[in-house]
Amino acid sequence: MEHGEGTQAKAEKSCSVCVVDAVTAAILMLIGALVMYDAHRVGSAWSPEVGPQAGYFPFYIGLLIFVCSVVTFYQSTFSKNRDRSVFVDWSQFKRVLQVLVPSIVYAVGVSTLGIYVSSTLFIGGFMLLLGKYRILPTLLVSVGVSAVMFWMFEVQFLIPLPKGPLEAWLGY
Repeated sequence: MEHGEGTQAKAEKSCSVCVVDAVTAAILMLIGALVMYDAHRVGSAWSPEVGPQAGYFPFYIGLLIFVCSVVTFYQSTFSKNRDRSVFVDWSQFKRVLQVLVPSIVYAVGVSTLGIYVSSTLFIGGFMLLLGKYRILPTLLVSVGVSAVMFWMFEVQFLIPLPKGPLEAWLGY
């Protein structure tokens, strides 16, 4: 009896699938409208002399996004068969955040520390915190992968990737 009440209380605190669908559809409606507005701003008509203007295809892509989002919003909001199940519980959301937050930090780190240092920290952080690996294998893999990436892209292929202060200090 208590288990059922706890599950029902959790379900009341969580978002349902139909609410997440409606919010996502609303956001996509705004994006579709913005694409259509901007495409119309640069010209979305078909000129008989020159053919399609610069915004012709983007306008219809935006229109397609907008119409599909309206249909999804309607179905998730007014349909009798709405999916009212829990979209994600707290333990699932916590696991998503364990990957999402470091990924955002990694993306910011690429622009400030460079891709090689950020990759070393990213791989090492995942191995230590989520994988529970010991420090020696973590150091070997994280530094080794970044060193191989550096050798492959910078030395062999001569493709410059974003670098930071460490690479500048090393002369690259």
